[in-house]
Amino acid sequence: MSSATRTIWAYRRENGRIGVRNHVAILPLDDISNAACEAVAAHIQGTSALPHAYGRLQFGADLDLHFRTMIGTGANPNVAACIIIGIEPLWTQRVVDGIAATGKPVTGFSIEGNGDIATVAAASRKAKEFVHWASAKVREECALTSLWVAAKCGESDTTTGLASCPAVGNVYDKLIPHGLYGCFGETSELTGAEHLAAARAVSPEIAQKFMNTWSAYQKDVIEAHKTSDLSDSQPTKGNIAGGLTTIEEKALGNLEKIGKKISFIDVLTPAEAPARGPGLYFMDTSSAAAECCTLQAAAGYVIHVFPTGQGNVIGNPIMPVLKVSGNPRTVRLMSEHIDVDVSGIIRREMTVDGAGDALIDAIVHTANGRLTAAEVLGHREFVMTKLYRSA
Repeated sequence: MSSATRTIWAYRRENGRIGVRNHVAILPLDDISNAACEAVAAHIQGTSALPHAYGRLQFGADLDLHFRTMIGTGANPNVAACIIIGIEPLWTQRVVDGIAATGKPVTGFSIEGNGDIATVAAASRKAKEFVHWASAKVREECALTSLWVAAKCGESDTTTGLASCPAVGNVYDKLIPHGLYGCFGETSELTGAEHLAAARAVSPEIAQKFMNTWSAYQKDVIEAHKTSDLSDSQPTKGNIAGGLTTIEEKALGNLEKIGKKISFIDVLTPAEAPARGPGLYFMDTSSAAAECCTLQAAAGYVIHVFPTGQGNVIGNPIMPVLKVSGNPRTVRLMSEHIDVDVSGIIRREMTVDGAGDALIDAIVHTANGRLTAAEVLGHREFVMTKLYRSA
């Protein structure tokens, strides 16, 4: 059977999207609502709280990104229903309204004027209703290529660009032409290969949009705040230990994730949902794993494929993260974290094409409900991206 004709069993949501998990999320609007959300999750089995550090006195583009991430997280098809808790009602309702546009059940509660105890009690009752409703949902057969699958790499080394990233690229080459949505990011990590990335854009206009985004990151973020260079950050100490001595080397391996045959069709702002239909998208993100995964999940991606060389243990609370490694040492010493072993490429016992097929098998199993290593080990890193200081 061709990979493009394979099917999965997934949850069909009210807006037509498909999800591979069935979470009831308890989402704090702001940092001071974390305790209430965690109390609800502790009381009601089958719910999941997503505490984070921000949400007070943000403004402008930073506040817009905060709302986009909050709404996108609750709207993700892996979330069946959502409770929002915030300190005050207006911002809370804004997130509720954004999620409600998908048609899924969502209710908001504000702590101001009520206190934690009353808020937790009311939210717990509603969360219990949502869990009963969500747990009755039944998976249905769907096309594999109707999935939205994001990618980034972490703790990269020489094997990443030779094995695990090409395996991801092979999956994209096989599935994106048949309807899959893909996404790559890590803006700073493309430094030195930005011209090669731009050449993979679908048109000169999209290529220029990419270069404008990359240049702005370099000027407004890196050049504005670095000391003499990006040492200690890009490449990381782990990258250097794995043989990647420059950001240019790292970037060339990173780009292997987008395959050999496809072009990316648009450039997304952080947490922005793709709007041009199926295809590969570039998203402007940090290279920090938890931030990037959080933004891609907020954009609507439901599975993440994560090549790692030295061994990165990242997970996400709503989007399953599949670890792929071609480093024989990492596969041996950190086996509990690795979902797909493609180290056979390094030993010349496996082709990139075969590695892509093995990763597609793992994506199908994950979509059908098999937990990833990160899920089993309890990795639920949810990290909001903040653009600048609050007021």
